[in-house]
Amino acid sequence: MYVCICNGVTDHDIRNAAEAGCRSVTELTMRTGAGANCGSCLDMAGSLLEEAHAVRELPFPVLQEAA
Repeated sequence: MYVCICNGVTDHDIRNAAEAGCRSVTELTMRTGAGANCGSCLDMAGSLLEEAHAVRELPFPVLQEAA
C-alpha cells in the first residue's frame, strides 16, 4: 500500500529501509523521501517503521539460553 503518495513510498519500501538499518523517521525520510513534501504520512510511516523493528527484535529466550 502507498504510505507517501507525494513520493510514491510504499509500506514495502519502509520495511526494506528498516531491514537495511533505518532507525528513525528522519532517516527514513532521507532514505525514501517519505514525508519530505507535505508530511501527512509521517505518523503512519513512523508506525510502520516501529512495527518492522518490533517484529525483528522479538525476544527468543530459548535461543538466548542455547547460546
